[in-house]
Amino acid sequence: MLSIDEQLALIRRGAEEILIESELIQKLERGEPLRIKAGFDPTAADLHLGHTVLLNKLRQFQQLGHQVIFLIGDFTGMIGDPSGKSVTRPPLTREQVLANAETYKSQVFKILDPHKTEIAFNSTWMDALKPADFIRLAGQYSVARMLERDDFAKRYQSGQSIAIHEFIYPLVQGYDSVALRADVELGGTDQKFNLLMGRELQRAYGQAPQCVLTMPLLEGLDGVKKMSKSLGNYIGIDEAPGTMYSKLVSLPDSLMWRYFELLSFRSMEQIEGFRRDIAAGVNPRDIKIKLAEELVERFHGAEAAANAHRAAGNLLKEGELPHDLPQITLTSAEALPIAAVLNRAGLAKNAAIARDLLNAGTVRIDGEVVSRDFIFAVSATHLCQAGKKAIARISLKP
Repeated sequence: MLSIDEQLALIRRGAEEILIESELIQKLERGEPLRIKAGFDPTAADLHLGHTVLLNKLRQFQQLGHQVIFLIGDFTGMIGDPSGKSVTRPPLTREQVLANAETYKSQVFKILDPHKTEIAFNSTWMDALKPADFIRLAGQYSVARMLERDDFAKRYQSGQSIAIHEFIYPLVQGYDSVALRADVELGGTDQKFNLLMGRELQRAYGQAPQCVLTMPLLEGLDGVKKMSKSLGNYIGIDEAPGTMYSKLVSLPDSLMWRYFELLSFRSMEQIEGFRRDIAAGVNPRDIKIKLAEELVERFHGAEAAANAHRAAGNLLKEGELPHDLPQITLTSAEALPIAAVLNRAGLAKNAAIARDLLNAGTVRIDGEVVSRDFIFAVSATHLCQAGKKAIARISLKP
């Protein structure tokens, strides 16, 4: 069994904040399995890698012997989480929420151990509350305290509407911790207010307050905004292996370590080893390939991971490279612009057509869309695709 310090090291990995760490240490020192809760509102049908940051942390708690509760917010999903929102979020119907919830149940067990996971729906206890119970719940917190929350405060100060049901959301999320008697609750940094609400309500209902562990919001493929399907900067965990592989290999180098820390199951010692490899001259792309293969294997299996680079390398209907893939060798004493390479290799009839294909975003090098700025280095070999069907492995030799 791991020592308390060793457990804390694993729990701290990638975490933004632990509130309150001294209380968590006391809970761990009891030597009994803790009840670890994380809630997910099924507001969309598919999970993406941003969601798995919390799932990975839940998995670590499972490895430490604790009881994980994957809470599906089928009740809160109909309210709509106002966290970080500048306008009132439209609620979903129960039918939409339940349909999405079913897809969540099938996806989470690609990460969590189903034998060590309790799945709960917060409608179980919320639907059972009587009006008097709801009034008592609402009486536990003041409007002034609600308006201390940053997003509510900004909307109030700018004269934007705040619906009453939005005040109810953090109360319900907090009450979930009461109903589940949670020892620890996980959430994104944007959930801190709601997570702390759980502590407040547990005290009010005579329970020991839960500890709160916040995790950072994973940046999307643009490296700036948080991963979101609506922003198009996401990687869905059910996306085709080639698509997932291609997106991960094309990550900005600056984002690679963030993804390794939050998404990889490799040890931090291994990840530090990769940093040293790059400092010693290893191509960052080679390290990103390791991450891509790991994640494709996790969500699609070992065979898919072994073939993902081939599926990523072309857009042909069958998703596989042709058996008679042309192997073209060009000679040049210096590096060449990609338009010149496509022209000389016959993947484009002339340089003008090559530039048109590049401008249209239909040229891929090793599965990644490239621009006219791409330079084909001497002694390099790349899988090149121009348009839908022109594809070849091209080498540039001195």
